[in-house]
Amino acid sequence: QVQLVESGGGLVQPGGSLTLSCAASGSFVTINTMGWYRQSPEKERELVARITFGGNTNYADSLKGRFTISRDNAKNTVYLQMNSLESEDTAVYYCNAVIRVRISAGFLTYWGQGTQVTVSS
Repeated sequence: QVQLVESGGGLVQPGGSLTLSCAASGSFVTINTMGWYRQSPEKERELVARITFGGNTNYADSLKGRFTISRDNAKNTVYLQMNSLESEDTAVYYCNAVIRVRISAGFLTYWGQGTQVTVSS
């Protein structure tokens, strides 16, 4: 089995910063692209950022410049640094990863359980 576990969420004041982490564990061969998505009661799940194994990144246009995604391949972990947080950033943030589980198989997509980020004064 493969599991993605997010951590680092919490309550932050407007203008503050927060860093999320997501670690992959279990049995697998390689991890390709990893990313972050978010979802709130008022919005559909949307892409925040994603990063390839080689470090190429993509961001939602509205978030580029405030959020930074990175990864540590040795730790099978992806990070999301969030700066200048606004109340509109309040959401559950989900980790996503494309993983090759077996050498004889292709890649499959996995999701974490999510971590709550609340931006409020």
